[in-house]
Amino acid sequence: MAAALFAGAPALTTAAVAGGLAALLAAVSLLVASVRMAPQHRPAARWLGSAAVVWLFGVVLRPVAGSSLAVNFSDLLVLVATVLLAGGCVLAAGRAMHARVVLRQLTDAYLCAAALFLISWVIALKPLYLDVGDSSTFMITLVPALVSLLVTCAVGPVVVTARSPLWPLGLAGLAVLAAATIGELAGAVARLGGVEPPRWSLLLAPVAFLLLAALPWSGRSARIIDAGDEESTAPTGQIAATLIAIVPLCLVVIAAAATLLNLKGPPVTGVALIAASVVVILVVRVFVLVTATARMRHLVALGDRQLRELAESTGDVVLVCDYEGVVREMGAGVEVTYGYRPDDLVGGSIFDYIHPEDVPGIQLALRQMGLDEDPAEPGACLIACRVRAADGTWRPTESVATRHVGGEELLLVTTRDVSDEEALRNQVAHLTFHDGVTGLPNRAYFEERTREVLEGRQAGRTAVIFLDLDGFTSVNDSVGHASGDYLLGQAARRLRGAVRPDDTLARWGGDEFAVLVETGPEAAQGAVDVAERLVRAVSQDPFRVADRDVALTASVGVAFAEDGVPAGDLIRNADVAMARAKELGGRRVEVFAAHMHADVVRRLELAADLHRALVEEQFAIEYQPVVDLATSRVTAVEALVRWWRGSVFVPPEQFLGPAEDTGLIVPLSEWILREACREVAAWRASSWDIGLSLNLSARQITAPRFVETIAEALEESGLPASALTLEVIEEMLVEDAEETISRLSELRALGVRLAIDDFGTGYASLAFLRQLPVDMIKIDPSFVSGLGRDETLTLLTRTIVRLGHDLGLIVVAEGIERPEQLELLREMGCTRGQGYLVARPMAARGVDSLMRTNLTSLGS
Repeated sequence: MAAALFAGAPALTTAAVAGGLAALLAAVSLLVASVRMAPQHRPAARWLGSAAVVWLFGVVLRPVAGSSLAVNFSDLLVLVATVLLAGGCVLAAGRAMHARVVLRQLTDAYLCAAALFLISWVIALKPLYLDVGDSSTFMITLVPALVSLLVTCAVGPVVVTARSPLWPLGLAGLAVLAAATIGELAGAVARLGGVEPPRWSLLLAPVAFLLLAALPWSGRSARIIDAGDEESTAPTGQIAATLIAIVPLCLVVIAAAATLLNLKGPPVTGVALIAASVVVILVVRVFVLVTATARMRHLVALGDRQLRELAESTGDVVLVCDYEGVVREMGAGVEVTYGYRPDDLVGGSIFDYIHPEDVPGIQLALRQMGLDEDPAEPGACLIACRVRAADGTWRPTESVATRHVGGEELLLVTTRDVSDEEALRNQVAHLTFHDGVTGLPNRAYFEERTREVLEGRQAGRTAVIFLDLDGFTSVNDSVGHASGDYLLGQAARRLRGAVRPDDTLARWGGDEFAVLVETGPEAAQGAVDVAERLVRAVSQDPFRVADRDVALTASVGVAFAEDGVPAGDLIRNADVAMARAKELGGRRVEVFAAHMHADVVRRLELAADLHRALVEEQFAIEYQPVVDLATSRVTAVEALVRWWRGSVFVPPEQFLGPAEDTGLIVPLSEWILREACREVAAWRASSWDIGLSLNLSARQITAPRFVETIAEALEESGLPASALTLEVIEEMLVEDAEETISRLSELRALGVRLAIDDFGTGYASLAFLRQLPVDMIKIDPSFVSGLGRDETLTLLTRTIVRLGHDLGLIVVAEGIERPEQLELLREMGCTRGQGYLVARPMAARGVDSLMRTNLTSLGS
């Protein structure tokens, strides 16, 4: 096109061909690209493509329409294309604007267009107007160019400040619009002057359309087509918005100056109307701005008043002061909250009512707010202090100070009385670290205090004491938990009186208490003295609970701190020592030794091995025969459990206790019951009239479905209930007697026989013989061992045998090991016996052999 123009080809024809081809290329490019764009982006590309098509027809028809001064059909097409271009640019900007914003931008666009026209009038259009002489023709010829200028000024700010991903496409459309506007203005001026348009003006629009055609397929815009959307990188911001708002005013000022400097000659009606319209719009804008400013001031004042009313309605005290603390305004809430009249405080200093210890910190905070490097920015500061009320009390408060109130160097302070919150926090803290029943510090507090003391003191000068109330469980069971809590309160008061003021007494949990002894140089003796006082405090007098006296004792363990021992281990050691004291019968003090912890660890390991042994079936059953001492016939066998841990035999006394403590005794006893019932039932099926004896544990009796388990084992094995004898020791009858007797009575109703094992070693046997219908008593081996050697034991044994005969019970002597014991028992009339002299415990095969021989050699 450039070559054709400079070679002398007709300008309008060359511009029409080149512009049409560029517009056609842009239309095809945009319409094809729109198909691949995201749905929300397609309208912008299609509007721009449609504008290119309309502009194509307008430019192609322009050489045919000629160069007359009047506006022709091709000019109207170009004008329509301009409007379509503007629509496409707005859609590409992707901005949703309110009616007020649209009206403001239209007035700004009109001001810009009018100012540019007035500047152009002074520079170039006025001489041309004087040459033409026909004002109507002059204005009509400029109308399309002026409309295009107005549209460009309206669309420009929208596109420049856009945030849409299609911002580059909108900017290219704005470039086409600006190029078309310049071309139209140059063409209109050339038409009024009767000359050809400048050749450079004909190049602008085609070049801009080529840019618009290439943009959808280059760089970032191509990614928008492929991905559908992308985050905008348009250069928007407050600075750009400010510059765009200033441009119309600057243009108006330049236009006014140019017009004032060129007032020669008669006024032109059209130009005067445009200038007058600019003035009117500016006046209207100023009026609107003043109105908006007044409305904003009213809203600010209203908001400030509502904020203060809201703060005071919530109980806050609102005041305004300067950075020196001088009160300028005071809200009415101060009288309700603190008892002061607002007028009495205005003009005074807030520091007169703030606690002296808090004043320096608040003064520093206020000075820092006043010396802020950016005073234009609002700032706030949170202040916590104590304020003196009119009654002289100091109230904890929380205040928020906000600077630059109303644009002045003042502070708006809202103050809230947090006395209730502070009291609640203190109460929560107390409940968190204190026990609700006794009022003593709780476990969490004790652990934390122990850590603090160990970190700040020498090891060896600190000790921990653990105390457990012996027999407290029976108190809860007999008189209820409420009375039990009352007893704990009494115990706490006694223990508090037994410790020293510097010691820390806490309730550890349940019926256990802990004492942290912060001793002096005589550490060991001081801690032991405290422990002994604790034992005496509990046991010296009975407790009065539920109109009855309850006597309790205490088991106490003491552990001393050592270098490198953490607080948790020290507390654990004291607990282990207490458990040791309890095992030894209670009402005693035990000092921790290293072997105690080792014993506990061994018991834990043994419990784990017991569980594994149950799963892997490492247990076996041996049977010790029970014979009729008169006939030497085997009448029953007692099932005894044996444990072979690998190839190592574990004595029953080593694992039955841990099994009872861990509860594993229950599944173990059930296994023994089922196996022994099955074996004895098989012997009875071979015409051997033999019974089975089994020992019961305390846990087994109190276990759920205890009676049902016994019944199921008998039914599964086919063993008659009368062939099964279950043995209990006397202590089990004393502890939790009511439930134990109830369960054993249910067994008796099934037909199972009951026996009291180790008879004579307890203290309640005779009473329970009356309450519980038993069938058998078994004399403890400690009595049998003294037969023939100890006259007292011989007399006691004879008495027990006679008592059994008088009550109609079967009497079994245990632990027969010497012939003279057997002879004396026969002479006393003891019914049955068992022991190593009679037969040792043996496996099932040994019982088979013994039954076949029928013990023929026993009498000899």
